[in-house]
Amino acid sequence: MRSRSRWLVWTLVAAGLLLFVLANAHFFYVAFRSQPECVGHLKERANGSGQYRAAKSAC
Repeated sequence: MRSRSRWLVWTLVAAGLLLFVLANAHFFYVAFRSQPECVGHLKERANGSGQYRAAKSAC
């Protein structure tokens, strides 16, 4: 019985580590494939408040 529960614990630990690694790999993939600097924004200076424009346009 002890061997079986130890096997279950190690299997759950390995599954958790694998999930952690895969989630972080997905975050890196999305970070490098997306272009957050290319978003819709005003190109000219805004007159009113609440209207923003990009500090540096990359698109």
